[in-house]
Amino acid sequence: MARMNMIEAINSAMDVALERDQNVTVLGEDVGFFGGVFRATAGLQAKHGKTRVFDTPITECGIIGVAVGMAAYGLRPVPEIQFADYIYPALDQLVSEAARLRYRSAGEFPMPITVRSPFGGGIFGGQTHSQSPEGIFTHVSGLKTVVPSTPYDAKGLLLASIEDNDPTIFFEPKRIYNGPFDGHYDRPVSPWAKHEGSEVPEGYYTIPLGKASIVREGSDVTILTYGTMVHVARAAVEELGVDAEVIDLRTLVPLDIETIEASVKKTGRCLIVHEATRTSGFGAELAAMVQERCFYHLEAPVERVTGFDTPYPHSLEWAYFPGPIRIGMALEKVMKD
Repeated sequence: MARMNMIEAINSAMDVALERDQNVTVLGEDVGFFGGVFRATAGLQAKHGKTRVFDTPITECGIIGVAVGMAAYGLRPVPEIQFADYIYPALDQLVSEAARLRYRSAGEFPMPITVRSPFGGGIFGGQTHSQSPEGIFTHVSGLKTVVPSTPYDAKGLLLASIEDNDPTIFFEPKRIYNGPFDGHYDRPVSPWAKHEGSEVPEGYYTIPLGKASIVREGSDVTILTYGTMVHVARAAVEELGVDAEVIDLRTLVPLDIETIEASVKKTGRCLIVHEATRTSGFGAELAAMVQERCFYHLEAPVERVTGFDTPYPHSLEWAYFPGPIRIGMALEKVMKD
């Protein structure tokens, strides 16, 4: 075991994958010599060579297009999109090619692509460096969507994604890249600062895709969340003293609906928290699934706490995010009904 923050855990995962399988390659803007804008690929090119970890031109469509060809050829590419906000030029390659090729070829061409990308807020990056577009990808049949919330999960889930034969969108919450976060946006900690991190195995291990984690057991209300919001939700619960069961979804597709259903049927109440905008956010799908499966067990309507349906505010990042105050208000509402 070693102490790692999320960046170090992600770097370790790619290092292990590159060592274990000669077909694994890492590509993207500045991932080689420079080691990535957040240093997630630091040292990998020097260790594994320029043919396995290499820089690309600034062309997201080209990066994913090349990765599709590499995967069809038999490689396991791990392309990085520098920020999730930049992924839109690559949508046609992801939606029309990567997500469909295995089905369209009757299994002849698997698509073992893992697209890594920092997402969400935390660096005051404004409208073009802080978006949370996970809902776009959970809508696409054939794509898997993963969002870790801890260094341990990040490494295990990334290794599982790289080994999977289907394309995976691996969103990394940059607010918690570099260490612990107490969940309070009114007490911001620089995401660039170094922290002690948490215990992570140095070698190989995986966490199965499609398996949620119950990070806090409780009996009064179920909170469904992922990424940075896991820490925010836990902070709100601890402040209010609510006996809430907090579930970290970890993978949005495939979704661990069994764990969700069991928890909501136990508590009778459900609150959903995510960073993305409310309208058509993944929380809407979660609310629908909970209602379909747990209707007769619900003691109150399912509540959501999300980002606002507005362009991302550069200077008001902490007000835009769901924080303990807004989550606390929603908890009081769902608990009193």
